[in-house]
Amino acid sequence: MANTDTVDIQVGVNGTERRASVPPRLTLADFLRVNCGLTGTHLGCEHGVCGACTVLLDGAAVRGCLVFAVQADGTQVTTVEGIAGPDGELSTVQRAFREHHGLQCGFCTPGFVVSVTAFLAENPKPTDEEIREALTGNLCRCTGYQGIVHAVRAAAEEGASE
Repeated sequence: MANTDTVDIQVGVNGTERRASVPPRLTLADFLRVNCGLTGTHLGCEHGVCGACTVLLDGAAVRGCLVFAVQADGTQVTTVEGIAGPDGELSTVQRAFREHHGLQCGFCTPGFVVSVTAFLAENPKPTDEEIREALTGNLCRCTGYQGIVHAVRAAAEEGASE
């Protein structure tokens, strides 16, 4: 007899297939943090406003707190841990954030890195206005955003989408 309190899912997470039986209302962010041990996906507001829980779902940036894990069944999810190379080498976006002071306390950084990675894949040569518009879905309480804008511009110039 099937357990009606859980749903079996299979999700590709950072290139590794994960199978689990999860409660239907478990968020993708909680699945990633608790079931997969990937704590780079941060929970801030849990209302989809702050962007700290942003992950890539089949390449599209989504708020992990607004997606149920069961909705991710059969998809590929990339977290901030999966943005770096397999050998741990930082991605272009991650390096740009480090080199251009695009982070301070670091709480919002994973969401920004994932969001910017998706943005530059769609718009590899953005204007400063487009960069600022793309950043409106993520909140930072520490940096004042100038370093983040500089980091995105530098990543675009280096060819982050390639």
